[in-house]
Amino acid sequence: MSNTQAPLTDLLVSDRIGDVLYQQRLAALVRLLDVTRELAAEVDLNTILQTIAQAACQALVCERATLFQYDPARDELFTRVATELEVSEIRHSLDQGISGYVARHRTLVNVRDPASDPRWSPEVDLKTGYRTRSILAAPLNSPRDGALLGVLQCLNNDGGPFDEFDEPLLEAFAQHAAVALDRARLVEQLRERQEIDFALGLARNVQRRFMPERLPPITGYDAATWWRPNQAVGGDYCDVMPLSDGRVGLVVADVSGHGLGVSLLMASVRAALRSLMLAHSGAGRLLELLNHAMAADLAEGHFITMILAALDPRRHTIEFANAGHAPALHYSAATRQIAALESTGLPIGVADDETYPLGQAISLGEGDWLLLSTDGIVETTRPDGEAFGYDRLHASIREFASLPASDFVVHLGHRVEDFCGGQPPADDLTILAVRRTAG
Repeated sequence: MSNTQAPLTDLLVSDRIGDVLYQQRLAALVRLLDVTRELAAEVDLNTILQTIAQAACQALVCERATLFQYDPARDELFTRVATELEVSEIRHSLDQGISGYVARHRTLVNVRDPASDPRWSPEVDLKTGYRTRSILAAPLNSPRDGALLGVLQCLNNDGGPFDEFDEPLLEAFAQHAAVALDRARLVEQLRERQEIDFALGLARNVQRRFMPERLPPITGYDAATWWRPNQAVGGDYCDVMPLSDGRVGLVVADVSGHGLGVSLLMASVRAALRSLMLAHSGAGRLLELLNHAMAADLAEGHFITMILAALDPRRHTIEFANAGHAPALHYSAATRQIAALESTGLPIGVADDETYPLGQAISLGEGDWLLLSTDGIVETTRPDGEAFGYDRLHASIREFASLPASDFVVHLGHRVEDFCGGQPPADDLTILAVRRTAG
């Protein structure tokens, strides 16, 4: 590499060089200008790589040109784009070869005799039978943040070793390549972000269908739901539907994890449960059948917590089975006491042969509440890390117990939101509340 590099235009003065060499250098600069125009609005990564490699090879009048990309996750250089490349891909660490040295030190290197240079690796030559006689390589640095993007390398100049004109010419190509690559990656990141947003939108629409827009009327009872979705799509599910024996099924569930896959999994749960409810009404039996039906779909480590309660509006009783779900609470208006509907079995998907015995039956007096929610309600934390917790939940239930169900769920939901201190909760918040209003 030269200690000092004159501007390309100075190296083009015709009285310093022969006419043939002058024409070659002029053609090289014209090709550089052509590449500038070609890449001005190009965002396709493959086109950018091909254009730079071919143009550099033509401008520097060399046998081959290779554009290595940098893989920061593996700290390696790799390429699938090279002129006349006999192998499908070259990949190596930054500690290997001339290109690795250029990437590691962020400097242009001109090697006139690779075989005598200790930095050179003959591995590709040995694989392909090619003979490398000279190398000129320059780093590609992001003009936006200076990050390493890759290395542009040329092999075997037709006129012998690469000279003082070739060095700034290759650097100019490298600069244009870096600008184009940086732009292409920004566009790709934007495209990926848009695809993620689209997928989240689809998942949000799927999940929204889990939340009933209008609850069926229940004689002698007032019921309402409230749902606050988180930024990331979760797996909350809430449902109210008639059972085959005249009772009303009340369901709240939560699939472990987040994302579109979880939402689609919950859609399968909802469809399976609604189908089973057409023929079965026992809460424990429904959970057992659902657990068996979903075994294959939950094989990848997912599980579902779910409480299924059967409300008899004539006898004012609750029969329930609980697959590891909380909070599920009964508030007694007469005593102002709150009791948990404890788990009666493991979450769905943990064990294929799990059984779900019924919990102790609950009798609902006038003014009593049944509150089913997802764990985001009690696990929501404020900026200092303190969770909303069960004590605040119990206090809020007692405070809002005299309100209509529609106001009850809204006040409770907003109480949890306000606790976050203006920050979005880390999980979806779902509440289903049912109150006995008449004898």
